This record gives sequence, C-alpha cells and structure tokens, in this order.
Amino acid sequence: MSRFKLRSWLAIVVFALTLVLPRTLSAHELLPGYLDLHETAAGQYSVLWKVPLQQGKRLPITPRFPEDCQLQGDLDSKLESSAWIYHGSLSCTSSLKGKPIVIDGLAAVGTDVLVRFQPADAVRPETHLLKPVKQTTILGTDVDSEPSGLVAYLRLGIEHILLGVDHLLLLLGLVMIVRDGWMLLKTVTAFTLANSITLSVSAIGIVQVPTAPLNAAIALSILFIGTEVVRFMRGQTSFTLRHPWVLACGFGLLHGFGYARGLAELGLPHHELLLALLLFNVGIEIGQDLFVVLVLALERAFRQLQIRWPLWVRRMPAWTIGCAGAYWTIETTLSLIKGGV
Repeated sequence: MSRFKLRSWLAIVVFALTLVLPRTLSAHELLPGYLDLHETAAGQYSVLWKVPLQQGKRLPITPRFPEDCQLQGDLDSKLESSAWIYHGSLSCTSSLKGKPIVIDGLAAVGTDVLVRFQPADAVRPETHLLKPVKQTTILGTDVDSEPSGLVAYLRLGIEHILLGVDHLLLLLGLVMIVRDGWMLLKTVTAFTLANSITLSVSAIGIVQVPTAPLNAAIALSILFIGTEVVRFMRGQTSFTLRHPWVLACGFGLLHGFGYARGLAELGLPHHELLLALLLFNVGIEIGQDLFVVLVLALERAFRQLQIRWPLWVRRMPAWTIGCAGAYWTIETTLSLIKGGV
C-alpha cells in the first residue's frame, strides 16, 4: 500500500477535528489573554487586562478578584488593533498573596490566560497559566517564579501549534508530498528554520505584518498546498514537488509571522520578551515535531493493516486541505476587503 494512501486517513482525522472543534478554524485569532497585576503600594495594584479578539469580537472572559478588592475602572475601556485593553487599579484591604484569581468564561471559549503577579517586595514577577480546565490560581504560591514562567511560555508555544488546524493542515500537506525520509528531514528542517527567523524578527518588533493580509496569505498557502497534493495524486510533477523543502522554507517564513502574533499580543515587558520568545519558539518546534512523528507513526501502523482504501478515501486528503484552504482564503479575503484587522 502506498504512503499516500496511508496518509489519507490522517487528513480525515484532521478534517474531523475542524468540525468538532470549530474554535480552531480561525487559529491565529484565538490568542491567549493576559492579566498583569503589579503592586505599587500595600494592597494597591496596577492592572493590565488584555482580551484578544476572535473574528473581530471580544472574547467573553473576565477576571474575578477576591471579595475584599475593589476594581477602579471599566473592563471595556479601550479597543486596539486586535485586542481589548484595560488599564486600571485594584485596591485590596490586604495583600493578594495567598488569594485566588479566577478567569470566568475560559471553559466556554477554550483559550488560555497568562497571569503575571509581582508583589512590591518581589524581584521577579511570578507567572501562572490558566486554562479551560484550570480557571483558578492562588497568587503568591510560586516561590521561585522563573520555572513557572518557563513552563508557561513553553506550553503556550506547544498549544499554539497543536491547536492551530491551519498550521497542521499545511504540515500534513508537506509530509504527504515528500517521497523519502531524507527529503522529509530537509523539508521539516527548512520549515522550522524559516518560521523561527520570522517569529523572532516579528515578535521583537523588527518587522511587522498587518494582521488581515497575513491571515489571507496563510490561508492561500494552505489552498496552494492542497493543489500540490492533487498534482501528486495524479502522478504529475512540479518544481515544488521535486523540491518540497523550498516550498516549506517559503511557507515557514510566512507562518512564522502568524506564530509571532500569539506572543506579541501579550505585550510582555522588554526584559522578559527575549526569554519568552525563545521558549515560545521551542514550544512551537516541539509541537510541530510531535505532529510529524504522529503522522509517521500512524502511517507505519496503517501500513501493517494492508488495506485497499477506496477511491474516495484516496482523494480525501486533497479535498480536505484544498477545501479548508479555499474556505479560509475566502473568509480572510472578505475580512481584508471590509477593512478587518
């Protein structure tokens, strides 16, 4: 049984995930929220609350502070290019150390929130990652904050790729058109190096790409890889099929800008950005490698079954990637025409 036939079922699995997990259809728009609490005086805190937009709408998530704390301001205070931004103050009768912070609504929207808490007597802030399955954290419980921050940024990178169906479809398409192990290694390496470059220069502000054109270009790249899978199915050839690593390099540069948004939108302090960038990037590469290894492992398992797949199954990969790419291309192009961010 051919390698292409074996990978057909993998495309079906990914396509099914896009149906049962619709929140991932706009992968780049589903970014983590960010809550920063900095103690300025005893019981007094400056608050930065950043809520990402999904399809132009603010995610319905809200921080819930202890009962002895009073928030000054309106959480819907300011709209920026791709997030709601709130700057305010929090007055508490006692320190927030040992008290819970809850982010309501995480389970409904399925996103994460990065919480940074810095007491007045702390050298470094402590970092907590709240998730749909863990919407509460106790502040001041992290004795050594640096490991907590390391884990949070690393996990954000891994989740950003594994929950980004658009990125996974592109990776699947690249793996499907590669004919041997050496070429697969070159292709994955080219993609990794390319997106690492653009992730770095974009996240630290050297190069900035507008969101709407970027999303449209990423969607178009998925549509293109779908057409290459069709060409591969028909036994035809092209420059990209003969040299898939070149295609992977170009698309890696493009998708790196998309990865960078997930980190840049957090608005981290400059002194912490480089470490966060490194760990976020490492997390993305781990996620990509895990996905490719999973594809290859499933391929090997299916090969042992020696099943003759029907024609519609063999055609499903191209339909899956191509239709998803076409849908996203139309959606993002319309958003671009309408002046979406």
